Amino acid sequence: MYVIIVGCGRVGSELAQLLSQEGHNVVVIDKNQHSFDRLGGAFNGLTLLGNGFDLALLQQAGADKADAFCAVTNGDNTNLISAQAAKKIFKIPKVFARVYDPQRAHIYSALGLDIISGTMLFASMFRDKIIESRFSSYLIETKDLGVLEIEVKDNLVGKLVQEINIPQELIVVAIRRLDGVIIPDPQTILRDKDILMAAVKVISLEKIKARFGL
Repeated sequence: MYVIIVGCGRVGSELAQLLSQEGHNVVVIDKNQHSFDRLGGAFNGLTLLGNGFDLALLQQAGADKADAFCAVTNGDNTNLISAQAAKKIFKIPKVFARVYDPQRAHIYSALGLDIISGTMLFASMFRDKIIESRFSSYLIETKDLGVLEIEVKDNLVGKLVQEINIPQELIVVAIRRLDGVIIPDPQTILRDKDILMAAVKVISLEKIKARFGL
């Protein structure tokens, strides 16, 4: 994938290194030259100095051919403007914006942006640990597992959960339905428009996506 990241702080630099190590083409934009030092010597992507909402700079970064765009600076306004430019002007398919102020999250969402709020995320994780110490955040902390959403339609309707599970690679852990969320058992019958939440081995992701037409 071709990914543009605006903001080379701790999150942006770590994301850039992860994607670069996995073989993706990465461009990092930051207005502070010293921020690029966080990328280390092994980073083989492109770095550009400037603002993430500068249209000429985004053009130079290859925004017209990018597959994904992440605005992760420490300023909500910068992230919003940059993400809007990426989505509305350059028509980048996947646009994500980091939000510090939870009260602004609904504004970003109303604009059609995918939002990641560290404040809300960490608050929820602490809440979970306070309520039940055995709750685990392993799906966030490890790069070996992820959570994949699969929409039930066409030939999946009427199947049993046990027919979807793939030993050692994918297991359906929850189903989001129009009337709520359930934790299924192997005999649960899938309904049209169900959203399956499945734990998946990252190494098997492309195989899984191909199997389910994602």
